[in-house]
Amino acid sequence: MSDFTQHPPAAFSGTGERKIIFLLSLLAAVHVFIFSATFPFFNNVDEQVHLDLVVRYSHLAIPRALDTPCAEVLPFISVYGTVEYLWPPESQPGGRIAPPPWTLPINLIAENLQAKEAIWKAKVKNHEASQPPLYYAVAGGWWQLGKAVGFDGGHLLYWVRFLNILVVVALIWLGYLAARLVFPENLFIRLGVPALIAGMPQTAFYSIQNDVLSPVSFGAAFICLIKLLRTEAPDVRLGIFTGLALAATFLTKISNLPLLAISAAAILFKAAQLARTGKLRAAFPSLGALAAAAGIPMVAWLAWCKHNFGDWSGTAAKIQFLGWTHKPFAEWWHHPLFTPHGVGTFLSGLIATFWQGEILWDRKPLAWHSVDIAYVLASGILVLVALLNLPPLRRKLPAPQSQALWLAFGCVGASTAFLGFLSIIYDFQDCFYPSREHPYFTSGRLMLGALIPFLLLLVYGLDRTLNKSGSTVKFSALGAMMLFMLIAEITIDWPIFPNPYNWFHM
Repeated sequence: MSDFTQHPPAAFSGTGERKIIFLLSLLAAVHVFIFSATFPFFNNVDEQVHLDLVVRYSHLAIPRALDTPCAEVLPFISVYGTVEYLWPPESQPGGRIAPPPWTLPINLIAENLQAKEAIWKAKVKNHEASQPPLYYAVAGGWWQLGKAVGFDGGHLLYWVRFLNILVVVALIWLGYLAARLVFPENLFIRLGVPALIAGMPQTAFYSIQNDVLSPVSFGAAFICLIKLLRTEAPDVRLGIFTGLALAATFLTKISNLPLLAISAAAILFKAAQLARTGKLRAAFPSLGALAAAAGIPMVAWLAWCKHNFGDWSGTAAKIQFLGWTHKPFAEWWHHPLFTPHGVGTFLSGLIATFWQGEILWDRKPLAWHSVDIAYVLASGILVLVALLNLPPLRRKLPAPQSQALWLAFGCVGASTAFLGFLSIIYDFQDCFYPSREHPYFTSGRLMLGALIPFLLLLVYGLDRTLNKSGSTVKFSALGAMMLFMLIAEITIDWPIFPNPYNWFHM
């Protein structure tokens, strides 16, 4: 018998819980709105080229090659962007950042616009052109809606960022549904997962980029997979929903591939279970519907990439553009990741950016080392506690819960291993990031698809750590974590709030 059955936590009514989730959704919406409006355009995480893809998809012009930004987006890049992400004031003429172009006389705006557009046309190609289409299709429709209701200029740019408000609210509810599905008897975990999503200071949520859709698409897939693993006779409807969610995960971001690999392993595990119990034949329609719903969109996009970009994933052109080369297999093992220091550097950097993002300001990480350490220690300790409380090391969980948590751990582990693998196989040449001096993919946003599985493990680890404490202590600890995230984020980002390039000054 589980500890939860022996000592069930306090529970709210369904209506009371939904009110709390609604309030957390409101908090998340306000949170994302304020920080999306605070950061000026365009951040160092390739926000310009992501905007270019949004605008292209808004006209149903799916890219077929790496090309310069389209004519519609060039004025936005030239007028509304600040150099402050990568260049400090002392690097600029006169030792200061120039005022926003839209505040200058119209003749100066025209001159600056022409000069900047010429630079972009001559030197810049959209190296993200082969990225999967789902986010850009959704954001492209949102762009056209913004234009239809009358937004233009900088307000239209921020309108696209504000799409993330809807995405994060959806993520709150998915996190709640996943936690309720796995821990229907544990109020703390049911509320803890969406609460941490609401307070998470991940800067990808304040940017135009496709990473923001990964936790939603795979969050839905994760819920479907748990239901599939639990049901004795999966029906066609569940198969279709699971397949579509997995297809959406693939069509959001190529870095979600490890999540699809773990999903495929879970589906094969379920098929083997059905075979042992003699129910596989009856499940053929459901599994067939899953394979078709997932496979057809995936194969269609792979064929598109092969036809237009020359390889199945579409990444070869991007790698060539960035100047990376593949290392010989024998040189993989010389990578610093195979040393204790290298492992520590990789994992600490990955966890820190998973929580806080990768935005630079004045060419320096917009983060504090002490806050990074807090996130790294809390994540490592609590996920380890969760792992140590899973069967076979402990038998405190019923089979469905342990199965779901092992699936969650597989998702987090596979995403981490994938980024480690990418760190090893390339020589990054003269690239700014990753580089030969720092050859690590420590981009936490690339594993945001595993956000809900990760938070399930983390909150379960916190619950186990405070097992002998009452609900008051647990919820106080959760509140302290949210308060820490909020205070740290405001303090770190405070210098940007008065920036004349942001939404508040338009």
